[in-house]
Amino acid sequence: MFRPKIPTMPMPTGLTTLPAVIEPTTVTRHAETPTAATTTPSRPTVQLTPGTALALVGGGTAVVLVLGAVLVSLLLAVAITGASVAVCAVVLRSLLASDAKRR
Repeated sequence: MFRPKIPTMPMPTGLTTLPAVIEPTTVTRHAETPTAATTTPSRPTVQLTPGTALALVGGGTAVVLVLGAVLVSLLLAVAITGASVAVCAVVLRSLLASDAKRR
């Protein structure tokens, strides 16, 4: 009941795909070869206009400013927490020292 049941992999019964038949092809040359001016590019080129370049720079600047503000706020939170823990430690030390003097 508590032993895991491992499923068994069924054995293949035969070929599932036919083997590919490779036939030799002949290369024929055409008299006219396309020039570079008449061929179409495989990928469309991206053209940056001044507006899109400005938008990219503005977006990058905004991302850097937001990340900087988040990191500075996290560092400030750690510094404030450390300072408050240090103040609590000094107060507790003072209370324990004054309590030991009274006894």
